[in-house]
Amino acid sequence: MTKIEIYTTNVCPYCVKAKNLLQQKGVDYIEYNLNEKPELMAEMQERANGARTVPQIFIDNNHIGGCDDIYAMQTEGKLDSMLGDAINSKSSSV
Repeated sequence: MTKIEIYTTNVCPYCVKAKNLLQQKGVDYIEYNLNEKPELMAEMQERANGARTVPQIFIDNNHIGGCDDIYAMQTEGKLDSMLGDAINSKSSSV
């Protein structure tokens, strides 16, 4: 099954927007909230090639980028194929 991960913070409107898109797609995703687990910031930066902003989104361990990037993929018609068999599953939080 396709694995979707998103690093977020509590007050980030772009995080909310990206999660809303994933929820509209009905995909199961793992959310890493950096307010609740700040020790994950270093992991996120390493995985995201030094990116420090949230959200940072990964699909099957491939760095997608942030909110604008996932919406661009949606506009270009590329997102559904990347999400694959994850479409219509549920989300969880870590």
